[in-house]
Amino acid sequence: MDLHTVLDVRDARRHEPWRPGDAWLGGGTYLFSEPQPQLRRLVDLSRMGWEPIRALPDGSVEIAATCTIAQLSRFGRTLDATAAPLIEQCCRAFLASFKIWNMATVGGNLCNALPAGPMISLTAALDGECLLQAQDGSTRRVKAAAFVTGAGRKDLAVGELLRSVTVPARSLRCRTAFRQASLYGLGRSGALVIGALDPLDGSLAVTITAATVRPFRLWFALPPGRAELRAAILSAVGESDWFDDIHGLPEWRRHMACHLAEQIRHELTRDGVR
Repeated sequence: MDLHTVLDVRDARRHEPWRPGDAWLGGGTYLFSEPQPQLRRLVDLSRMGWEPIRALPDGSVEIAATCTIAQLSRFGRTLDATAAPLIEQCCRAFLASFKIWNMATVGGNLCNALPAGPMISLTAALDGECLLQAQDGSTRRVKAAAFVTGAGRKDLAVGELLRSVTVPARSLRCRTAFRQASLYGLGRSGALVIGALDPLDGSLAVTITAATVRPFRLWFALPPGRAELRAAILSAVGESDWFDDIHGLPEWRRHMACHLAEQIRHELTRDGVR
């Protein structure tokens, strides 16, 4: 879609003061999908030269905001880590064409902050940490699970940039389980639940997305029982936190989240036998 209100596209390598009507441009799959009458200038990140994915010395993995879904998928298929299959599962949750896969970015999916964003699901479930950079060059870090604060809302100040997401080595060693539900065969996710069992201390993290307006990551020092898990979900997720749109009513999303979480608990613990 043409954005008729945009008057200029600036190379992000040339630092200029941020002004009203500016927006960061990554892959552009959302920006060019619908009218954006509030925009006047796009700040293009495509020439920043950031390495899409870096394996760090401590075994963690840093994913640049400009990394495309196709690049992440290829990396996931070659990664020698227990949690590696989860990367491809979340990439496939896009249900998008190859054109979208080759343009859409990890950072764009996070910053769009849609409940059904699968990169939100992936990075929150693996306890990822977002690196944010302000206009003055200062940086801060925030957990991926806390970066999205609501449907379409994220923890970004005016002009602030999501630079990368780092997934810790310990999370990559976790055994994971993935469940997704949709009202339609090729529909948007109505509930997406991921479990991660830590082999070092036996703790279990259950992350709920798509069914809720923001990610909910529940951590248990030891795998809970069926009733304990359900009670923890219903205690953490308030009535207003269940998402409501044409892809699923809140009641259905709540039911599916609890149902899928129980499947994950059983798969990863075999009812407590790890």
